[in-house]
Amino acid sequence: MPAGLMIPARNMPSMIGSNGNISGFGSSSGLTLGQPNLMEAGHLHPLDMAPNTSESDIARIRDDDFDSATKSGSDNPEGGSGDDQDPRPKKKRYHRHTQHQIQEMEAFFKECPHPDDKQRKELSRELGLEPLQVKFWFQNKRTQMKTQHERHENTQLRNENEKLRADNMRYREALGSASCPNCGGPTAIGEMSFDEHHLRLENARLREEIDRISAIAAKYVGKPVGNYPLLSSPVPSRSPLDLGVGSFGGQPGMAGEIYGGGDLLRSISGPNEADKPLIIEIAVAAMEELIRMAQMGEPLWMTSLDGNTTVFNEDEYIRTFPRVAPKPSNHFKCEASRESAVVIMNHINLVEILMDVNQWSTVFSGIVSRAMTLDVLSTGVAGNYNGALQVMTAEFQVPSPLVPTRESYYVRYCKQHVDGTWAVVDVSLDTLRPNPAPRSCQRRPSGCLIQEMPNGYSKVTWVEHVDVDERGVHNLYKQLVNSGNAFGAKRWVATLDRQCERLASALASNIPTGDVGVITNQEGRKSMLKLAERMVISFCAGVSASTTHTWTTLSGTGADDVRVMTRKSVDDPGRPPGIVLSAATSFWLPVPPKRVFEFLRDENSRNEWDILSNGGIVQEMAHIANGRDTGNCVSLLRSANSSQSNMLILQESCTDQTASFVIYAPVDIVAMNVVLNGSDPDYVALLPSGFAILPDGGGMGDSGSGGSLLTVAFQILVDSVPTAKLSLGSVATVNNLIACTVERIKAALSCDTT
Repeated sequence: MPAGLMIPARNMPSMIGSNGNISGFGSSSGLTLGQPNLMEAGHLHPLDMAPNTSESDIARIRDDDFDSATKSGSDNPEGGSGDDQDPRPKKKRYHRHTQHQIQEMEAFFKECPHPDDKQRKELSRELGLEPLQVKFWFQNKRTQMKTQHERHENTQLRNENEKLRADNMRYREALGSASCPNCGGPTAIGEMSFDEHHLRLENARLREEIDRISAIAAKYVGKPVGNYPLLSSPVPSRSPLDLGVGSFGGQPGMAGEIYGGGDLLRSISGPNEADKPLIIEIAVAAMEELIRMAQMGEPLWMTSLDGNTTVFNEDEYIRTFPRVAPKPSNHFKCEASRESAVVIMNHINLVEILMDVNQWSTVFSGIVSRAMTLDVLSTGVAGNYNGALQVMTAEFQVPSPLVPTRESYYVRYCKQHVDGTWAVVDVSLDTLRPNPAPRSCQRRPSGCLIQEMPNGYSKVTWVEHVDVDERGVHNLYKQLVNSGNAFGAKRWVATLDRQCERLASALASNIPTGDVGVITNQEGRKSMLKLAERMVISFCAGVSASTTHTWTTLSGTGADDVRVMTRKSVDDPGRPPGIVLSAATSFWLPVPPKRVFEFLRDENSRNEWDILSNGGIVQEMAHIANGRDTGNCVSLLRSANSSQSNMLILQESCTDQTASFVIYAPVDIVAMNVVLNGSDPDYVALLPSGFAILPDGGGMGDSGSGGSLLTVAFQILVDSVPTAKLSLGSVATVNNLIACTVERIKAALSCDTT
């Protein structure tokens, strides 16, 4: 199992032999799977971790002073027996650390609170202790420091709370004699309830907001637009998991995993005050264009010869919209597509997802690698997003290092029309300040129309229209990108439809209790889905050719186009600390995407490609269905051939017409117990690996014809010390691992086609 391996650099060159098998793993390196019995009578039971004799014996004798102890042989030195023995309970005798040992470990802790195995062994030799005694002392010391820090923070918070309480009481007393020039009600609050007074103030604020948005909604602004303060979001930003689709942390206004490259997005400044009236004009004009493009038929949208797709008529577009800006460069080409679908989500939730950058980038994590809201010109009115205007920047991706990402700087405008239809439009703002080196992607009016349907459904009509420079695309992916399906409307709608089904699964309450392996605990289901979603986001963010990544192509190693990069993981509770080596490669298979997906996700065929399973049987212990397609599910797997019993495999597989993913990561069985009980999964460390399967552009229909473009990506922890140097042996080992996996997949699938 490649994902999340902790491979000591000094041992790595000997791990993979000439026959493609793995050997030489240390006690912390391999993926090991849990005990065989998780289900009984069709229900999932708590997971048990097999005891480890040496650690558990010592773990039972730790004391609260961080002093390891050795249990005494007998508490009855007199050697009495029978009725002469003292009936009182026996007490343990402890041998505490010496003052010298404690002082030495305290001094070492100040320099390095997280010693590795080698450091612990050297320290134990110097102090005459067992390595595990040293390990437990450091663990307990870290726990003590964390507790002291939390206690200090709690004291500060209590003091601040008391101060705020006193201020609140002082303000309330002042309000008793104050007059209100804004609400239009009685001047003394004593003549009405405090709640009524608050509502009158809120009503006055909303009236001002409506007046302001009325000016914004005009087609062309007839008077200067005033400077308005940045208001908070009308709908408090919440986890998309509250809508059933999960969430991946991140700071407000910014989404996507950043590995030291986040300064690129942050360096893009928001618009200046002089540009804001022009931005409003651009957004309103773009809204009109989007609605017309979504509703028009021929000759703007021509039906293809096979009758299955629509083709954009660029000449007709120029005649219909004569004021459109020219292409930034001769190297840019036009991509335009339109797609409609009915999705299982109400229109209000859809609008909220599209207007919240964190939820939007989470739902579309396979397409959006990074996104950031630079400025909010309007938050909307009456507690919703009608009239909301946001200036944003985003990076769009294909899950392969062979396709450059598309970075765009644009305004997003949301409006509810008279017939009740909602529309959300994006349009690039690069024309405000012409750049001598234009971005590789400029968005013409693109977005979607959302119509309310019965029973909580919505009809979505999506339009994608961009001018893009495709010169950096690898030949392997040119046919797919040129077809418009790599970044087009069909992929956006298919992803949204699949995520809406995931939402319905997370909210489902009528779970059948008779099916073996089905998780029925509602909180446990939500926590496991949230953990799986974070795994998928981490995988997608780390496999593309993002501007934050520096891929190095390995040459002369026997593997074609294997790319590697390193990341340092520090102070991230969701990822193990140390040096993470990522490796990825993309290649073509003469097999339809559906067959590749079924082969890779099936636990029964896993031993045909997973080198680390050692040919053993992999069994599914539990699963959560995520949609109509049986391939859309989250699973817990274990290997019967594993040398360790404290690890499981968390896997999510998802598929639609435009893309399929099989993503997995080893997880600690104790941590999964916590997750299945409904606790917060954000602190479960994950290093996901997996596969992204795309059609080659030769057949995008339901029949699944054509070949497949398969991206294989591994993430491996090669050293638990973030400051360590990466060895060439580690790179060679990972390269051999990915090369062997690719050869096994090709061999297995070529047998299927013969």
